[in-house]
Amino acid sequence: MPLPGQNASFERFKATLPEMRGELHRYLARMTGSVIDGEDLLQDALLSAAIALKSGTEVQSLRPWLFRIAHNTALNFFRARKREAAMKHDLINLPPTLQADPSDRLPEALKPYLELSTIQRSIVILRDVLGYSTAEVAELTNSSETAVKSALHRGRKELIRARESNAEVSKPLSNRQAALLHEYARQFNAHDFDRVREMLSAEVRLELVSVETRDGKALVSGYFSNYARQSDWHMVAGSLEERGAILSFDPVKPDTGPSYAILLDIGEDGINHIRDFRYARYVVREANWSVI
Repeated sequence: MPLPGQNASFERFKATLPEMRGELHRYLARMTGSVIDGEDLLQDALLSAAIALKSGTEVQSLRPWLFRIAHNTALNFFRARKREAAMKHDLINLPPTLQADPSDRLPEALKPYLELSTIQRSIVILRDVLGYSTAEVAELTNSSETAVKSALHRGRKELIRARESNAEVSKPLSNRQAALLHEYARQFNAHDFDRVREMLSAEVRLELVSVETRDGKALVSGYFSNYARQSDWHMVAGSLEERGAILSFDPVKPDTGPSYAILLDIGEDGINHIRDFRYARYVVREANWSVI
């Protein structure tokens, strides 16, 4: 029985969310060219959906409705990026295709998608990445099947061209960042969480993605106590999309790649921001990661 202020659609939304979350993230990661930006937009999209449903909106077909919200969230992201670029470079018009900024460090697998127009990118991801049928893609994008087939054909050709021309560009971490990451991983694995806490700035912020946010050293301390009770992790210093990160490997299956990642933002006074993807493991599946 739905609680007051909740409707049947909201209950279906909560029940469907565990299954849909990874799928929506994969779509947004390909749209933006970043698994991290994709997760940011996913949070925004899910918040918009929850607000709409709790305000009384009834939805018959939840999946296409959620994809449209995700798609519109991505469009807003692109518009904001274009406005920022226009202000920065005093440009009035930008090409219709969203081009990657040369300063951006994107995973090789995701770069080619940024060469596509927004509609081509959306259709190619839904059809070739997520496996929807042409009819389903037409429903999700509010297009005709003929338009979907045409955009899919052009998008696939453009992807082949883009993949042939793109080259990976890496941005090494500073010596200080690398040293701190190694120290963090070493003390974490030793369960010396008092030493780990000493590495935090006073104003540190913790994001346990999809679970909670904590601010300040005192509140973040309990986070490490929870880790001390787990045994399914082994931490290694690395990077995720060229950002300093701790990669968590399964001690039983260390050769299968990282299970998830923890992003660390390192400031002058220590670690300013911890973003832990333990409960959003889908983020690392397509990410460009490396051990340092």
